[in-house]
Amino acid sequence: MNTPIASLAQPGATGASDAASAAATAAAPATVQPAGDASVDDIHIWWQAQRFLHYEADLLDHREFETWVNLLDEDIAYRMPLTRNVRRDAMDQEFSGLHDAAWFDEGIDTLRQRVAQLKTGIHWAEEPASRVSRLVTNIRVLDVTPDEGGGERVRVRSRFLIYQNRLQAEVNLFVGKREDVLRRRDGHWKILAREIHLDQNVLLSKALTVFF
Repeated sequence: MNTPIASLAQPGATGASDAASAAATAAAPATVQPAGDASVDDIHIWWQAQRFLHYEADLLDHREFETWVNLLDEDIAYRMPLTRNVRRDAMDQEFSGLHDAAWFDEGIDTLRQRVAQLKTGIHWAEEPASRVSRLVTNIRVLDVTPDEGGGERVRVRSRFLIYQNRLQAEVNLFVGKREDVLRRRDGHWKILAREIHLDQNVLLSKALTVFF
């Protein structure tokens, strides 16, 4: 039985949300940016981006996949490149390139198809359903730029740890890094791009059925 999460509204979607984040900004003590840290020093944007990513993770953990897919922009690029073992003087080749093989290289249509497949009842790798918990942390806003159609594009880097348990004793752990481009328009957030770097050279699970 799914846990109701209707009360978790999108950040920025209501006046109350903006007022709360503005209050948090006003109450925050003055800070000094660490030397060499080029991330955006705007606690209001950081707080909203963090809240959005935590809301997204909660939707996925509660198997609210149809609500989750509505958080994705129609132009989304969702990609998980392969991870290579490389020498330290070739670190720029650690992940496969845009035109190379990847674990995921998807747009909105294939992501919707994956969600629809989960509802068929004949998804062999997800019947019975897995139990999954996600931790999303180390969230940093790297830059904010104007969006062509209005609003802003917010580039965010984070870390994830995903625990998946299937059947009695099958356990998978996925750990890695994400870089997202979030589109903020009219007080609503969408995921425009996501690149996932899995900290595994060889896939240690039998299948990739979770969303990252």
